[in-house]
Amino acid sequence: MTQRARPAAVTLLRRPSLIAGVLLLALAVAIAATTKVVDTDEAASAGGHRFDATEYATERYDSEVVPAIEKNATAIAELLTAIAADPQAAGERYGHRDGPNARYAFAASGTGVAGKVSGTLLPLEIAGLPEGVRVSLQIGPAINGTALRDATGLITFDQFLNQLEYADASTELNNQVKAKVLAGVDAAGAEGSQVSFVGAFTYGGNPKLIQVTPIRLEIAP
Repeated sequence: MTQRARPAAVTLLRRPSLIAGVLLLALAVAIAATTKVVDTDEAASAGGHRFDATEYATERYDSEVVPAIEKNATAIAELLTAIAADPQAAGERYGHRDGPNARYAFAASGTGVAGKVSGTLLPLEIAGLPEGVRVSLQIGPAINGTALRDATGLITFDQFLNQLEYADASTELNNQVKAKVLAGVDAAGAEGSQVSFVGAFTYGGNPKLIQVTPIRLEIAP
């Protein structure tokens, strides 16, 4: 039996589709070969923005953060008594927070007798505290939380490009405390001594355990 010839019209219709497919494949290969993947830092740098959290904290710690906390510091026994009575009212009067859903951060000062170091905390026995409330100073090596950043009322999220920068600023402010306040402090040897401090804490989580990040710390000999 003689094979019927393929109609010329069918051949002509299929060739453009084949050619188009080949061209698209070639284009995809070319794009892949010339595409460069950049990380967040490279993208920010290319856009003219690169955030240096260490530089940010160094420039602002002594000039802005410390003066603001010292100016707004309230005696911690008075402050915690007000918080225990009405946390919202105390927050509005004494504290700062960045947004309605954030926890209040407070600047505080006080004097107490040091207990035995527990992990990264130095507990203090302070007169006049509400019943069952304990106060400790963060003495490192790890300094946690955002109290220093938030208690000033000067640093807000909208000053940063993203959440990562906002968090890094807090971390580096805490590192300033480690370098300028806690370096050389013998917290373990302070047990039984009178300790005076100025610092900041965030209220929330466990309201019976207050952890203060100090910007001033004096241990009586």
